[in-house]
This record gives sequence, structure tokens and C-alpha cells, in this order.
Amino acid sequence: MDRPPSGKRPEAYLVPARRHRVQEVIRGSRFITTLERAPDPESARAFVHGVEDEFADATHNCWAYVAGPPGSTARVGMSDAGEPHGTAGRPMLETLLHSPVGEVAAVVTRYYGGTKLGRGGLGRAYSGGVKLALESLPTQRRILRRRVRIEVAYPAVDRLHQYLDQVEAVREEEIYGARVRIVAGVPAARVAELERIVAEVTSGAGSVTVLD
Repeated sequence: MDRPPSGKRPEAYLVPARRHRVQEVIRGSRFITTLERAPDPESARAFVHGVEDEFADATHNCWAYVAGPPGSTARVGMSDAGEPHGTAGRPMLETLLHSPVGEVAAVVTRYYGGTKLGRGGLGRAYSGGVKLALESLPTQRRILRRRVRIEVAYPAVDRLHQYLDQVEAVREEEIYGARVRIVAGVPAARVAELERIVAEVTSGAGSVTVLD
């Protein structure tokens, strides 16, 4: 299932640095939890299909994903994959939503061991697998950037380049015409700082336009 957008995105958050896997045995059943980064629903579903193919002989491959910032329900999905309704996908999704990690998808693969766990036991097993994997997940920090267009006169370019590094701008293109136009990605929290810098180095003659 997917949910409609909600809430404002944070300016930076943790995401998985790479695919990560843990496993445990609960009353004879083997649970294998695999996590991977999922910046969008399409990549989440591709990851799920890949794990399903890898463990095609498993009893269940239950999954959930949060394809956005931590706690955001804008783009989420889940599936019980044949387990009793509400015993796998929902507990997995709730665990992901309450973690500090965003853009993350989880598949919990189960090989049935002959002993039934009951609804409560299943919920604890699936949510516990995701929690266990999150505890040891390698992460990296994702900084949300705004694309901006900067226009300045030629004499200001060298000073501006120095300041672009200071505000962690990632330059996409530079166009030299009557004026110099630079398109760059700037951390959302530093756009106002960039505007002050451009005003300073150009004595108010330069401009910064937020493109998205």
C-alpha cells in the first residue's frame, strides 16, 4: 500500500550506506532480514523483487519500505506476503517509521520451522528482525539540496567560487555570457547564507534564484 504525502521534509537525515543483512532463529523458524536504501517506491519494489528471487524457496518474504525521510508516510508500502493479516508488514513498517533512518526498505524472509508463533509472536518476530538489522545498519548522512541559479558580473566570480565551497555548494554548470550564470545544488539550510554572500561580493548587483 502507498499513502498520500504528509509533513515537511527535514534538511538532512540518515540513510542506509549499503545493503545489510542479519538473521536469527525463533522457535525453529529462521528469519533473515535484509535492508537497503530506497529513495523512491520504484527502487524499493525492485529491491523486494530481488530478495524474493534470491529466497524463492522461503515460506514467506514479507516487506515494508519508507521511501522518504524518517517518519514520513508520504511514500510507504508493506505486505504480509501470506502471513496472517497485520502480523508482518504492519509491524515492520511501524518499526521503520520509528527509526532515525530514512529511504529504507526491509524484507524479512522466513523459513518455517514447524512451530506456530501465533499472531503476537509473529508481530514480534518481524518487527524484531527489522529492529535488529537497524541496530547494526551502516548509515550515511543525506543532505537535501535546493537548486539555485546565481548571476554575477565577471569581477565577482573568483571570490564567489571560494564562498561556494564554504556553503557546500555542488556546481552543476557555469555559463559565461554578458554575465556569469552558475547553477548549483546548495544545502537547504544555507540558501539564505548564499544570498547574503552574493549580495556582499557583488555590492547588491548579483542575484540568487531558487529553481526547486
